[in-house]
Amino acid sequence: MRSIRGNHNLVGVSAYGMEAGINTFQDLDLSLLVSLGDIILPEKRRETNADELTGKEEADTIYDNGQTSGFSLNFEKAQPQHFAFLYAYGLGVVASTAAGSGYLKTITPMENDVDEYRSLPSFTAAQRLGKTIAKQRWASMFIDQVTATFARDAWCKVAGTAKGTGKMENSIVEENISAAKNVTELTLAANGVDGSTAAARLDTIHQIRAELTPGVWTEVAYTAVSDATPAVITITAPGAETDVVTYKVLYAPAEVAWMTFPARLSETPLRVSEITFNLGGSWNGSAFVGGREMGAEINSLEHSLSNNGAIEFAPGAGGAYASQYFREGRTQNLKLDREFRDYIVQNFMDTNETFGASILAEGAEYESGHKYSVEIIFPKLGVLTAPISANGKRLAEAGDMAVLEHDTYGSVIVKIKNLQQTYAA
Repeated sequence: MRSIRGNHNLVGVSAYGMEAGINTFQDLDLSLLVSLGDIILPEKRRETNADELTGKEEADTIYDNGQTSGFSLNFEKAQPQHFAFLYAYGLGVVASTAAGSGYLKTITPMENDVDEYRSLPSFTAAQRLGKTIAKQRWASMFIDQVTATFARDAWCKVAGTAKGTGKMENSIVEENISAAKNVTELTLAANGVDGSTAAARLDTIHQIRAELTPGVWTEVAYTAVSDATPAVITITAPGAETDVVTYKVLYAPAEVAWMTFPARLSETPLRVSEITFNLGGSWNGSAFVGGREMGAEINSLEHSLSNNGAIEFAPGAGGAYASQYFREGRTQNLKLDREFRDYIVQNFMDTNETFGASILAEGAEYESGHKYSVEIIFPKLGVLTAPISANGKRLAEAGDMAVLEHDTYGSVIVKIKNLQQTYAA
């Protein structure tokens, strides 16, 4: 029986290799441990003819203007690989150097575009819905937003929002077959049916219906599917007549290569108790120096990145899916929620002083002297607001800081150390 359990879903992506061009599928290379509700969805562009003169009070036609796609990725127990995937595709530039048996990836913002169709690298994503319901592959997904959250007594979290052009392949097809009403077997045109056993093959038939009278479709019972190519489906004849009608068969053909999902990588999840936060220092190009390390006063830190991208239907692409992702303008913020123990942040705001900050999260060692780690460096910040409030019986301060672009070092530098050589390459 087809499983409807959401925890049977799978998501795979082309994490290490970006697509060669817009709407060009890239091989999947990594399965992701996203949250249960993270499902890639089409965003249909449909409209009725309600504003046209049909001679009727209400609409009678729907126009299909193609689709785009959307996807949220939530990593509640974030590992370095999750930060690496989201920031690599969300910022766009990745440089890699050896770090023992692993690699240190330095991720920075892309200043221009990948090409005329893409302001950022694009990746391919695929999903399995349930156990045997359907598999779908989506081309040209773009990480439009990233949010990294570090809250006390919790796991480090990172989440992303992807926008896609809507180009999609499906494991389910519908095939029309012309046959008499009294037949007990239907033979597909060319395909075998997926499944290694008789029960599995039967399970991959979703529906058979016949147009016994014009415009009226009747469900047809089916009892067996052969393992031949093309497959033969045993049905209960819907009538006794010999006149030929149209049957529609909805089924999953034998699987092709992209429907096999890659392995999932396991790394140490990061805890907030393992992070260090430095405020007020400076990045000198190789190290973060000066400043003050904050600890027990921190309630939470949150870095948000938005590319404000637009998925567009450019001329010459056809109407089924979009053909361009344009980054309207990157914006970033850093929010610091802490106990109000001193006047440091207030003074930064009062004097409109700019300063640097860094967040470092470290996990287990993958070899002596080298830890799984994520470091986010902000060369230049400025305080927008920092309201003081009461959090229970403690004074609290919520600093909302704009991430600014430094003349030399840019706006943000993300350094991630794990065993993978690169992402979005």
